[in-house]
Amino acid sequence: MTELKKESLRENFNLLKSDYEKITKQHKVTPELSAVIKSLIMLMELMIAIFMEKKVKKTSSNSHKPSSQTEKDQTSTQSGSKGKGKDINDLTSDNCKVRESIKLVTVTTCDHCGEDLSSQPSDKIERRTKIDIFFEKRVEHVDAEVKECPDCHGITKGSFPMDMPGPLQYGKGIRAFVINLLLGQFIALGRVQKTLRVLIGHVISEATILKYVMQLYYALEIWELHAKDEILQSKAMNCDETSLRVDKKKQWIHSYSSGDITLKFLHEKRGCEAIDDIGIIPLYGGTCIHDCWSAYLSYHNCKHGLCGSHLLRELQFIIESNDYHWEKNMKKLLKKIAKIISKRKNKKLTEKEYFDLLKNFRNIITRGKKELPIIVRTPEKKGRVAKSDAHNLLEMLDEHEEAVLAFARYSEVSFTNNRAERDLRMAKVKKKVSGCFRSAEFAKAYCRISSYLQTMENQGYHPMIAIQMVLDGKIPEIKVA
Repeated sequence: MTELKKESLRENFNLLKSDYEKITKQHKVTPELSAVIKSLIMLMELMIAIFMEKKVKKTSSNSHKPSSQTEKDQTSTQSGSKGKGKDINDLTSDNCKVRESIKLVTVTTCDHCGEDLSSQPSDKIERRTKIDIFFEKRVEHVDAEVKECPDCHGITKGSFPMDMPGPLQYGKGIRAFVINLLLGQFIALGRVQKTLRVLIGHVISEATILKYVMQLYYALEIWELHAKDEILQSKAMNCDETSLRVDKKKQWIHSYSSGDITLKFLHEKRGCEAIDDIGIIPLYGGTCIHDCWSAYLSYHNCKHGLCGSHLLRELQFIIESNDYHWEKNMKKLLKKIAKIISKRKNKKLTEKEYFDLLKNFRNIITRGKKELPIIVRTPEKKGRVAKSDAHNLLEMLDEHEEAVLAFARYSEVSFTNNRAERDLRMAKVKKKVSGCFRSAEFAKAYCRISSYLQTMENQGYHPMIAIQMVLDGKIPEIKVA
């Protein structure tokens, strides 16, 4: 059976259309028959457009699908990022001790003639250094005297320190190390227990480790409220959401980020009910940057900015499937403006440049409406009108042109929503390591603690240092800028 190729299908259909136009010009077709044929041509164009979209595979380069769920492109030569990453401060953990020793290797005789060089002063010193690490377990015992009064025979016991409420407890160094392994480095709980057993010779129970997590969770409650207030005062905010398995059910992590601050919240729902319960977007007055999800667009108290990366991938898919001219021009225009803005200090266009951009944008939309096979609903017909992905994309660009071009008008609006997607990426790593959370309580604890750790990491603090700061009661002030 001969395989039907989309290239030959479009080519043959265009030949038939040109033949029909020639016959029409020669007045060999009646007006009634011409109307029927034009309707059939419109219907065939729509069917071919949808067929070609079905034939093209969606990958991470032309759709919203992540690379982990698509086949790898063997022909891609794109290299990874070569940036130096975030700046990290020089703070070290409080329970780190450095022991430095210097050993002098003396020269007593000459290697060439055997002359005695014991009294000869050194011309210079050449040094070589070796750094190693040794784990030291510090055990502190506190003995409290117990005495009986000879007069009243009452028993009096010495007072123990406040941080030693029971017969055995672990210090803040171990607690910070455990939480860092579990929530900062995404190591499974069982492996954390095995690691501690090797280092300190004790097995800390699962309940004790989870108790440390919950203690940190409650200690960060005030921090989360302050971070929420700071985000509400920001000019632009990135938003996204992703699924998470909690107690064998699908729940959702909602992410909000601006400046150095990252906040993540767990909710059973994904849509407006969850957004209302979290209470950030309904009170927000800046620009909300997202991936054009309808739930975000339903809030009119804030401005919106659409992710350019998502738009470029969707445009690329339509180019690969139908090869329309308007989508090539739209992709070229968006990439050109994004490149111009990236090289400017104020990160936006002038008023005249934005007016010219808006004019070009609308011209492309107008040409797209003429190029696309669009069937208009008639009053006597009911039901949904058949639309291709290209048709839906064109309508979205036309309806939300201000949100699409917000990155060019406002300096605080980024071209992409990559910030929010990066903030949620570690949640997927945690999901792959642990599979799911057993209860919503610990899933919420993960969201709050990881929000704090990512915020502090944006400021240059290692998770270990950030955790110790909370255990010491020294939670730093946070600012969006």
